[in-house]
Amino acid sequence: MKFFKAYFRQRRIGIFVFFLFCAVFLCTFLLYHLPPGAILYPALLCSLLGFLFLISDFRRALQNHRTLADLQTFFSAEALEKLPGTVSVEAADYQQLLVLLQEEYKELENSMNLRYSDMMDYYTMWVHQIKTPIASMRLNLQNEDSKLSRNVSEDLFRIEQYVDMVFCYLRLDFGSTDYVIREYDLDAILKQAVRKFAGQFIRRKIRLIYEPINVKVLTDEKWLSFVLEQLLSNALKYTESGSITIELKEPKCLCIRDTGIGIAPEDLPRIFEKGYTGYNGRSDKRASGIGLYLCRRICQNLGHAISAESSLDKGTTLFVDLEERKLEVE
Repeated sequence: MKFFKAYFRQRRIGIFVFFLFCAVFLCTFLLYHLPPGAILYPALLCSLLGFLFLISDFRRALQNHRTLADLQTFFSAEALEKLPGTVSVEAADYQQLLVLLQEEYKELENSMNLRYSDMMDYYTMWVHQIKTPIASMRLNLQNEDSKLSRNVSEDLFRIEQYVDMVFCYLRLDFGSTDYVIREYDLDAILKQAVRKFAGQFIRRKIRLIYEPINVKVLTDEKWLSFVLEQLLSNALKYTESGSITIELKEPKCLCIRDTGIGIAPEDLPRIFEKGYTGYNGRSDKRASGIGLYLCRRICQNLGHAISAESSLDKGTTLFVDLEERKLEVE
């Protein structure tokens, strides 16, 4: 009905001119005192021919409208070849304009992809190069055992985390995430992540509550390890004293619970948004609002779900649902 109204609104001038000509001929015939039959017969014949032409034109316009509506959902360079034929110079000009715009868009897309690829190559090289002095500094610090060396080691570990975060952030949007999806022992992944933070647990006297889970999950070891390390890092960052608990809820929901400062109720729905830090993040100038955002993106790609519960001054619990579901690779 919407197209029907739009069509007659577009053709209203032509229809008006047709009836105007009919009125002119009718007046002319009446002035010459022609018999009524000589007037009605050509009028009915012209009306019939005009009606048939209108139906034919309406069907053609409706078909073109449906073709263009379908092309809108998957417009591409190939779609330009499926555009309906033109019957006017104006329509042909519009189609030519579309072709030129598509070519310009393709050139711009290729240029942006090339620039992004160059940027990825640069940062990939930078990540690998920066890890060399980090590893060297860690080896040098292993020969010392003092409060200063322990503090420097902790800062060095944090720098390495930030480097990995940059690399992860870039690769998620690059389309090459080298997933290796198979069954892994969840305890092996957890122990590897916990081992990296062992020094912080000891120095800050925070108790780790963890019992072997004895379950296998379908995931990617490297990317899930990144998620777990981020969650443990956040738990340690916002927990001054108390404990951090790692447990499994049925059927395969991993819970990481801390006794830290918690998250404000108004901030909780937005903690997985890109760049959102909330009240606690604004208090802690080190917060970037990227860690949990990356965790959510990675979990979506791996087919996992991540959520959080929290109460101010009582702690936070992060849930990673590891139940097998359809993977959504970006």
